[in-house]
Amino acid sequence: MTFTSGGFLPKLMSHVWLGGIYLKEEGGYELVLRALHHYKKRLRNIRKSPEIKDAPMFAQIIEQEAMKSYKQAESIIAKINDGLQNSESLKALEPDISVIEKALTCYQSDISKINSDAFYSELITDKNSAEQDLDKIKPALEKINSYC
Repeated sequence: MTFTSGGFLPKLMSHVWLGGIYLKEEGGYELVLRALHHYKKRLRNIRKSPEIKDAPMFAQIIEQEAMKSYKQAESIIAKINDGLQNSESLKALEPDISVIEKALTCYQSDISKINSDAFYSELITDKNSAEQDLDKIKPALEKINSYC
């Protein structure tokens, strides 16, 4: 609280999400879109996932949650595409940061497992592009979470 001649007023703390700048001005949208498309593919194939094979009784619950996340990813892809035309609409992505993070982390994890399991190798068809993306994901996660 700040004291002014009229009494106490809450101090306004405004912050600007730098993730929108990263997406539009720095070309981060390309990586994020690839990660989101991969995430959707991963969610569609969740039942075949090596992690689920060991927990069949939870598979149905996991699939239901995956379909919710799938719809969120579709919505975010549409928002990013709209944001490329109108920078103001990129602000609508700020509440979706956690889903973008999940998509990037999932993509990163699956890329690192390409050579260890056929499941991941089948999910990621363009391995050269994916390997180039691997080094870009950590800085992307940092920028997506940046504020000033």
